[in-house]
Parts: sequence; structure tokens; C-alpha cells
Amino acid sequence: MTCTSHLLVSHLNLYHGRFLLISPQHLAPFRRLSAGPQMSHSLRESYRLLQLPDQAHSTPAQVKEAYLRLAKLYHPDSGAPTADPALFARVEEAYRAVLDHQSKKRPPDGGAEEDEEDKPRGSALPHRHYLSYEGLGFGTPSQRERQYRQIRVDRASDQILNYRQREHERAEAGEGALAERDARQRSRKIKITQAVERLVEDLIQESMARGDFRNLSGAGKPLSKFQHNPYADPMTHNLNRILIDNGYQPPWVVTQRDIREMVTHVRNRLLEGRARLCDDDRMSSQEKKAWDELCASVGEDVVKLNKLVDNYNLIVPMLKMQMVHFSLSREVERAERSVQQHRAEQQKEREKDRERRIEERKRANAQKKTTKQATKQGLMKWMQSFLK
Repeated sequence: MTCTSHLLVSHLNLYHGRFLLISPQHLAPFRRLSAGPQMSHSLRESYRLLQLPDQAHSTPAQVKEAYLRLAKLYHPDSGAPTADPALFARVEEAYRAVLDHQSKKRPPDGGAEEDEEDKPRGSALPHRHYLSYEGLGFGTPSQRERQYRQIRVDRASDQILNYRQREHERAEAGEGALAERDARQRSRKIKITQAVERLVEDLIQESMARGDFRNLSGAGKPLSKFQHNPYADPMTHNLNRILIDNGYQPPWVVTQRDIREMVTHVRNRLLEGRARLCDDDRMSSQEKKAWDELCASVGEDVVKLNKLVDNYNLIVPMLKMQMVHFSLSREVERAERSVQQHRAEQQKEREKDRERRIEERKRANAQKKTTKQATKQGLMKWMQSFLK
């Protein structure tokens, strides 16, 4: 049989009257392709989803490599931005279908067709590693068995967690409906009081913004702290009296004052430090170093200032009175603009002084010239009158 050859005469292999001799070893792939079953649409879709070439040229190693590559992209626990549980489930199903198809279509001596570099060193055939444990894991069979058990445990744990999460969400949905109904009932009770308080506070703020309180009688004078108020509760009146006598202030007022003082201190430091330096294009290395050190020192103060702003926003009674964080870059730009504007104003003042001195000098020269001309004319008249 080794010397026997098959003569394949076909219109595809007949070329210029020459016959093509093919040995049985090389004829085996053609026999399998012609005699093998046609692939279904779902199986072709599985190869396409795994981004594999034709099934005749895909080895189990390539299938596993494609599956691992896609698992790193779409596995829910991979942490990648492309993670997609639904797509990963499809990839895993396609991987199992391709492995099943390859295990069915591979002949008993299929290992002889692979390249020498792809053959394992052991006596076991390469496709046997992928016929068990759903094609998962790597290493020896015992290692793959332990890995497969762990994978099954992880799957069971994920399913339990998903079930508990669904049950928890369902319970929360029911509790949320009850809580929402209770909140609506409570809101009806306090709605009128809150509405009146918000209305009064808004009217007071609008009046203050318009300046209606500026021309009040007694403005700037101390309040009558102990005046009787028939609409106030006596106990509340006495408590307020004690607090005012001891210099009490609301915490948000004290915090607001501290924020203003710290902002003024930070801006003054930046202005004074920047005013002592030259412009950016004429600044030396030592001046740049000193400016960077000053900015770093002020940056620590800005961090403390932002923490103070956070505390203030938590205790301030009105939402529109809250503050935003201060930025070191904005404060530095503000200081640089202020210094540049101040220097530009100084330059304009110097130019105005120069122009004023030039005008004064011109007027003085013109006055001298006029005086000389008048003196000369007077002298000429006197000479004429003397000669007559």
C-alpha cells in the first residue's frame, strides 16, 4: 500500500494534459472535506463569534486562545470597560459548541496531522485534553479537575448571589412602595409649615437683596434684646436671652467668617509674593523656585480651606448659601491678573506723568519765547522813539 498511488482525474486537477498524482496521506484531508457533514448555521456563528478561521484550520489551542482572549474582554469580573455578561455567556456557549464539534470531527489518529511543534511531549493525544471538564483549565488532568471543581463552585456561588440579589431587589421594591406611601403621608402633615417657612425666608432674602432694610430706623444701633414679644414662647425667649448675653453665634455664621478670613489671607499672600517677582518672561530661576514654593505652601492652605467649606455646606440652613471649592490654579491666575493689571495701571500713570511734564515743559518754553519776543518788541519801540 505504501507504493500505491491514486490517480485523480478531474477537470479541476487536469492541467495541459498532465495528471496529478496524490498519495493517500495527502488525500485524507480532501476525503474528510468531501465526506464530512455540512456545518449548521449556529456552528458557523460560533466560529465567527470566537473570531476563528475555517474549522478545518482551527486547532484546539487556537480555540482556547481565542476563548481566553475574549474572556479577558467580556468577563463580568475582568474589570475591563468592555465587560458584558450577556456577550460572555454567548462566547462561552460558542466555545463549548466548537470544542464539541472538533471532538466529533477529529479522527482517532488526528494527532498525526498536526505540526511537530504543536505536538505534546507526552504519550496522550492532544485532543484528549479538551474532551473533559468542558475544555476549561490547564496543566495535568488532576490539576484541571481541581480547577474545574473550583469553577463549578464559583458558578454556583454566582448563581446564589444573583438569586439573593433578585430576591432582595424584589423585597426592596415592595418596601419602597410602603416607604413612599408613608413619606407622602408625613409630607402632608409638615407641608404647610415648611412652605410658610420657605416663603418667609425667601421674602426676607429678596428684601435684603433689594436693600429694603438699609433705610430702617435705628439701623446700626444695638437691638433691644429684652423687649417683650407676645408671639414668642416665654421659655424660648429666656433661652435666646441667655445665649445672646453670652455672645452665642450660630456655627455656620462663625464658619462663614473663618472662610472669608482664610480666603483673604490666601489671596493676599499670592498677591504680595507675585508682586515682588518679575514677569514670566523675565523671571530668573531663583524667582521661579521661590514662586513654586509659595504656591505649594498656599496649596496646603487651600486644602484646609476646602475642608472648612465642606463643613460649612453641611450646616448652612439654606441651599443657595452653600459654597464651591476653591482651586489653587484659579487663585494663582487671579493673583497674576491682578498684578498685571496693577502694573499696567502704574505704567499708564507713569506715561501720564511723562506726558504732563512734557506739556509743562512745552508751555514753559512757549512762555519764555513769548516773553523774549515781547521784550524785543518793547526794546525796538523804545529805540525808535529815542531816535525820533
